[in-house]
Amino acid sequence: MHCNALMFDLDGTLVTSLDFVERSWNRWAGQYGLDSEEVRHFLHGKPAMATLKHFLPDAGDAQLQAIFLTLEHYEATHTEGINALPGAREFLLQLNTLGVPWGIVTSGSLNVASARITCSGLPFPPVLITSESIIWGKPHPQPFLLGASRLGVEPSECVGFEDSVAGLTSVQAAGCQVVEVKTPHSGLHNLGVKPVIEDYRRLRIKPLYDHFYLSFH
Repeated sequence: MHCNALMFDLDGTLVTSLDFVERSWNRWAGQYGLDSEEVRHFLHGKPAMATLKHFLPDAGDAQLQAIFLTLEHYEATHTEGINALPGAREFLLQLNTLGVPWGIVTSGSLNVASARITCSGLPFPPVLITSESIIWGKPHPQPFLLGASRLGVEPSECVGFEDSVAGLTSVQAAGCQVVEVKTPHSGLHNLGVKPVIEDYRRLRIKPLYDHFYLSFH
């Protein structure tokens, strides 16, 4: 793949946080008498507020904000079991060494994303798009369009790494090239995404003329 920049989702794509995310939302669903399986099926790849509005349609803005802040505090202060995917840290450090523009595009909040980046030992991204940065979350293309804009490149010159259906749809809708990170939590879909990786240990990138060449070994 030929590119000028890379963008990565965070949860399930760079860090192994999805088990924790599901436990957190299972806890929340139980508090509100909701079907935890239905909540888990809906939430992956989407901003927390979108999930809250979907399952609590009659709640007012103040109530939703209060619930969101409680969830955010819990997830930002509980990072046990969250680690970088194999090879992710080394690959991102290589991007920094080579001067490859890159960013993280997450549906999580700044506080939660920062905590997970720090606890997993990943380098902090030059560009970080969080739920506070956008109006429309994944699967809308805005998160990756904004990421490309802040990286100073056209979306078609970017490769987006994602694990969820909402995220993959967002990357494709933005007009970026796409790589799927396949995890145990990945849902079945017919998006026809290629290539697919399980981690970053066999990923290579090198300068080529006026761009970068990404390969899979």
